[in-house]
Amino acid sequence: MSSYQLPITNYHLPITNYQLPITNYQLPFIIMSLSIGIVGLPNVGKSTLFNALTRAQNAEVANYPFCTIKPNKAIVPVPDARVDKLAEMIGAPNQIQATIEFVDIAGLVQGASHGEGLGNQFLGDVRDTAVLIHIVRCFDDPNVIHISAQPDPAADIDIINLELVLADLEQLERKIERLTRQVKGDRKVYGPLLAMAETLQAHLEAGHPVNTFPNQETHAFISLNQELHFLTGKQIIYAANVDEDGLVEDNDYVQTARAIAAEHGAEFVKICAQLEEAMIDMTEKERQEYLALSGVTESGLEQVIRKSFHALGLISFFTRNENEVRAWEVRQGSTAPQAAGVIHTDFERGFIRAEVIPFAMFEKYGGETAVKSAGAMRIEGKDYIIQDGDIILFRFNV
Repeated sequence: MSSYQLPITNYHLPITNYQLPITNYQLPFIIMSLSIGIVGLPNVGKSTLFNALTRAQNAEVANYPFCTIKPNKAIVPVPDARVDKLAEMIGAPNQIQATIEFVDIAGLVQGASHGEGLGNQFLGDVRDTAVLIHIVRCFDDPNVIHISAQPDPAADIDIINLELVLADLEQLERKIERLTRQVKGDRKVYGPLLAMAETLQAHLEAGHPVNTFPNQETHAFISLNQELHFLTGKQIIYAANVDEDGLVEDNDYVQTARAIAAEHGAEFVKICAQLEEAMIDMTEKERQEYLALSGVTESGLEQVIRKSFHALGLISFFTRNENEVRAWEVRQGSTAPQAAGVIHTDFERGFIRAEVIPFAMFEKYGGETAVKSAGAMRIEGKDYIIQDGDIILFRFNV
């Protein structure tokens, strides 16, 4: 065995203009990017909310069903004041926030799985998302067309949830057809998959979503879900779209939607898409003032991201150098080497240690030198569990 040791590389990450393909690297605790699919009935405010959240006018908005006829996608930075504060404190000219992708698809209607409306032809565009945000109309306005005489959150939610179940069932049935042929050639490999698929088929046929299926820890289920990306297996955020009066006090529609979210164990937010859209061209200071006048403290984007992070169990850590401060997303419970692997696989493979400063300590003492003098910087090894707000310098050797 060679005794030659490569020098330990001291990367103060992120490295400007250093780009490596990390998207194909998978770890159980790691999410490479946060993506949210927007679903709901036609004319519930999906495209208006998409434009507001992404602060862009990419999605057509009109007062008729199926205005959106093709998926709209946009990537926006995750707002985190800690990134800006850290960059200000160390004098770094560049800040790189974590990012989030929103995907807005055409509204679903009852019978979409059988081709009604625009059918479920666009559901494939949200299968790869981590979270679905289900927009529910919770306001009255005779000038805005609804598919029924008036909004009915309970019935509206049932329609969408059933169509998602039927879409998953349709996809699973095609998989079962393939497995039935494959099992004849290799029962040992494909038999357990077929048995699991048929059990899950019965679960869906009973109208139950995948996220209530009891055997999700088995290898067969995990394999099927990784391939098929079940829509009803995703985390759901129910978003009540209200008028400005509804922001201040829950109306009956909101109370119903909130209760359904609680019953399903799902996250819930209340948003006024119209108000959010009005803030698109405002400065950050103007937005805060406008929100305060409306009686709320968080924008729709901030609410959705906070709820998404909570639903997925995500936290943020930071890296920095004299040029750049950058935020990264990891699952709660991730170890230091796993967090290093988010940046690049070599950093995990050759991990030696992590020099960790909690953001609160960095802010309290005003910089790295003062933090070290106060003994507030820690040297952590492979078993260290990343905490939200950690500022980390990874040491590694490859």
